[in-house]
Amino acid sequence: MHLVQSMAYVGQEPWHGLGNQLSPKQPLEVWQREAGMDWTVESADVRYVAGSDNIGSIHAFPDQKVLYRSDTKAPLSVVSRRFNVVQPREVIEFYRDLVEAGGFELETAGVLKEGRKLWALAKTGQSACLKGRDRVNGYLLLATGNDGSLATTAQFTSIRVVCNNTLRVALGNGTDAIKVGHRSQFDAQAVKRQLGIAVSSWDSFLARMKALSDCKVTDAAAETFLKRVLTYPVNPNAEGLAVAINDRALKAVHALYNGQGKGAEMASAAGTAWGLVNAITEYVDHHRRARSDDHRLDAAWFGAGADIKQKAWDEALKLVA
Repeated sequence: MHLVQSMAYVGQEPWHGLGNQLSPKQPLEVWQREAGMDWTVESADVRYVAGSDNIGSIHAFPDQKVLYRSDTKAPLSVVSRRFNVVQPREVIEFYRDLVEAGGFELETAGVLKEGRKLWALAKTGQSACLKGRDRVNGYLLLATGNDGSLATTAQFTSIRVVCNNTLRVALGNGTDAIKVGHRSQFDAQAVKRQLGIAVSSWDSFLARMKALSDCKVTDAAAETFLKRVLTYPVNPNAEGLAVAINDRALKAVHALYNGQGKGAEMASAAGTAWGLVNAITEYVDHHRRARSDDHRLDAAWFGAGADIKQKAWDEALKLVA
């Protein structure tokens, strides 16, 4: 089963072979239609039947509401009355001034989990090349959830061209994303003002990437790094923090780092801290066990996979501190 219900993209066909390919620089109205985001989230009262076998009086539950799609009437979730919806159109419209005046270009947009999650990803125009060949491009991701699982999240992301590995770009205020909970109204312009330090954030990220690509790592240091990143708690309720190493992941990442990963032989990655980071990100984005490629994407962007990649980045920076 695919989590991706609909999608539009420019450039390379996505991993799942689904979606509508667009030529570059299409109007946002075309993106909304072709990405399957030309519907609205509607709400209705929660009602229940008081009686056996669905026979009895009908009552309302006033504290919550049902969210459903306007086009298919398919239910999305039951949420609090105070839940503020971000419509599919708002996700696309977020990029209008960035595309028309800021040099951004939408690259993918779509619907996950039948409408429970929505996203769009735009190229910012920022780019860097490490050691002459290893190109990394900057992107801005906006995503939201209609089931309470995801705050509306705007984050700068980097994508390494040779392997499509993704990494979050930290903002200058010490966070890696702007998040607006659904109890608050989503104000697109306020979010963009908070993201206004994009240029300095990218410059800082670039400096750190270069430092990692210049940092040679011994086999022993690489082993220690991977074991620190690829651990998980075994008994959260025990005194102290008991952890175990994910041996399956360790073996897979070792192989990626030692030459099997895409771009692993580049001068920027071979035997460097940057190579270690990309071995982890390639594993999380493309190889980590998941029910499907779509589930892996969901985790790599929004879940446990994203946390592993952030841990790898943080640990790598300690190597160049």
